Amino acid sequence: MDLFKKSIHIVSGVVLFSGLLFACKVQQPVLPAVALPTAFRNSDSLAANDTSKNIGTISYKDFFTDATLLGLLDKAMLHNNDLNVAVKQIQVAALGFEQSRWAFLPKVSATIGSTTITRPSDNSMNGMMAGQFLGQKYIGDYNSLFNISWEADIWGKMKGQKEAALSEFLKTQEAAKAVKTRIVVEVVQGYYNLLMLDKQMEISNRNLLFADSTLTFLKKQFELGLINSLAVQQQEVTIDQISKSIPSIESAITMQENALSVLIGEMPDKISRTALLNDITISEHLATGVPSQLLANRPDIKVTELDFRKAAAGVHVAKVSMYPALNITAQGGLNAFKSSDWFKLPGSLFGILAGSVTQPVFQGKQLKVQYQQSKIMLEQSEIQFKQAVLNAVSEVSDALVQIEKLKQQEVIAASQVQKSDDLVSKALTLYKLNEATYLDVIVAQANRLQYELDLASIKNQHLNAITMLYRSLGGGQN
Repeated sequence: MDLFKKSIHIVSGVVLFSGLLFACKVQQPVLPAVALPTAFRNSDSLAANDTSKNIGTISYKDFFTDATLLGLLDKAMLHNNDLNVAVKQIQVAALGFEQSRWAFLPKVSATIGSTTITRPSDNSMNGMMAGQFLGQKYIGDYNSLFNISWEADIWGKMKGQKEAALSEFLKTQEAAKAVKTRIVVEVVQGYYNLLMLDKQMEISNRNLLFADSTLTFLKKQFELGLINSLAVQQQEVTIDQISKSIPSIESAITMQENALSVLIGEMPDKISRTALLNDITISEHLATGVPSQLLANRPDIKVTELDFRKAAAGVHVAKVSMYPALNITAQGGLNAFKSSDWFKLPGSLFGILAGSVTQPVFQGKQLKVQYQQSKIMLEQSEIQFKQAVLNAVSEVSDALVQIEKLKQQEVIAASQVQKSDDLVSKALTLYKLNEATYLDVIVAQANRLQYELDLASIKNQHLNAITMLYRSLGGGQN
């Protein structure tokens, strides 16, 4: 027993001495500095340089106002399969992080019962000793024991592994937010596209009715001998051209409804809606805040930041893996040569306590190569972080200039529609007065149809650009 106590004192001394001599903390990585501008390019065009506000921090329930759209978004947040997969990934990473927190504790295993029967050769030393001392030709060994092993985290290797696991866990959370913002944008753009297609269908049907009424008028004139058949045939071609576009629009509507159904986690079906494209209101003030806020608001930037922190922890773990490791093991339980003596106490009790310091010597440069690779991966993650910031600032600037230019285009397109509508009325009136040709009427009709379709498309692009600005600023996470 004195020897056992002495061993405990020696091992404890080794632990204390090693801890004082080699204690090493995991250094917190310094995030690479990125020179950000004080404002986004083109931000002044929308009076968006109000640094006290940022639409990226607004919930989608407050940013979008259409009731049908909000209902679709709520369904997507509950049932979208991509988002649910991302949530499951968070749960997986959470379990991995929880496991890393147990790495500091000793590893304990138990053998409830172990029996070994050995039949040595009669001519061997073990065989002769068994026959002489045990009076039998076999040797039995009966064990019940506990094994305890513990590696002292002298260099902070386990702490580094824990930091890496934490970064991975937090990264899955940010990745889920990125999926959420993507889904919000896809649902919103899909809904706006559906309203645009509805508008195009309404425009095509209205122009088709007008073309039919014009054809009726031309036929009467042909019957009276006022015009030849060429005008009638030309108008029929115009009607066919409009009619041909309608099945294409109907197909696009069905496909867009199917895509929206999938996004909200439902089987393809009709999407009920009452709003019109012109009913969607656009905010005149789209505050963008300042570029530095992207570091906190954009989940994709946070993912690259966490990748950098994980890589930094990996460098530390790879480095200290080349250092000596202190291991303490203990074993105790019951041991006997005879089963009848297995549980006789205290005679069958035994205990072993050992401490060791191991140093990797030669492993084919494996540890050194791993360390060098980890440093390269850290440099790679730093570049990826900087690139993510550049992309984010560029996306906001792109959205701002799109909003500005599309707004200008929308004003011009609306004026074209108004003028083309007047031209159609005037051309038809002048034709009835025999002061214009039927070609003037047909050209005016075709131009009005195209201008109306263009206006609907520009309106949709304008709404989508605002949605992309919202996402680029980090909106849609809540």
